Amino acid sequence: MDQNNYTSLYSFILLGFSDHPKLEMVLSGVVTIFYLITLVGNTAIIVASLLDSHLHTPMYFFLRNLSFLDLCFTTSSIPQMLVNLWGPDKTISYVGCVIQLYVNMCLGSAECLLLAVMSYDRFTAICKPLHYLVIMKPHLCLKMMIMVWGISLACSAISCTLTLNLPRCGNNLLDHFLCELPAMVKIACTDTTTVEMSVFALGIVIVLTPLLLILISYGYISQAVLRMKSKVGQRKALNTCGSHLTVVSIFYGTVIYMYLQPGNSASKDQGKFLTLFYAIITPSLNPLIYTLRNKDMKDALRKLVRVAYKSTKMKTVEKY
Repeated sequence: MDQNNYTSLYSFILLGFSDHPKLEMVLSGVVTIFYLITLVGNTAIIVASLLDSHLHTPMYFFLRNLSFLDLCFTTSSIPQMLVNLWGPDKTISYVGCVIQLYVNMCLGSAECLLLAVMSYDRFTAICKPLHYLVIMKPHLCLKMMIMVWGISLACSAISCTLTLNLPRCGNNLLDHFLCELPAMVKIACTDTTTVEMSVFALGIVIVLTPLLLILISYGYISQAVLRMKSKVGQRKALNTCGSHLTVVSIFYGTVIYMYLQPGNSASKDQGKFLTLFYAIITPSLNPLIYTLRNKDMKDALRKLVRVAYKSTKMKTVEKY
């Protein structure tokens, strides 16, 4: 078999920013720094909220899941992205590309739905505080997460399978640094209108419907906060809800622009920078957003740091 045909059948070439080698060097450093921040920040949130018994509440259960999602999302894409940026080898195997496509779509969909679930949690806590722990029981929280994963898996299976079944006529050049759904659609050698409309319809279910629920929840939350007589209560509600709204705005803004627009409306490099933003910047900002405005989380992280420091000090003393 001809080498070019073999390559087109069994691998893809991720062009990335190969036409801007100096930019690749800068981006590789930026991506590495933000990836480390994401790993440390989200791992710290998971560990701190598990070790502190005061944080064994529905809100922090969902926050742990969000941090876990961010860790999985970045780890499924950033190592490949760094390989693409660092070296001359821009290839990814067909199997690796397919796995990355399905995993990224599933995790991205799950985050959209999880942010909606978190808004419902805040709605219940602020609008129905006396019934909060009765409504948000552990088994309900678990059922919600199972629903999130189930819908996300179904969405990923449908949209990615439709995309991969498109004929490519040997074209294996992806103008991206990841196996992203829009980039895969663009290399098809047939009319992609049906697939694009199907993905758009799924996008409405996965992106716009949760966003609508979030906006409705925060409409009720705003009314409840304005009716509060306690300034301390208002401040606490605004801090926790403000953190969540910030994350929602950043994440949904980039995702809607990426997936719910006409296929050729974005410039060649615009989609790549948007992918960098929601794949790198957003997961690294989440820990900062949730900790800087959350006293309980800051206290839990301080305890974690003290425990880690004492443990290191004791090991050093034992060594000598």
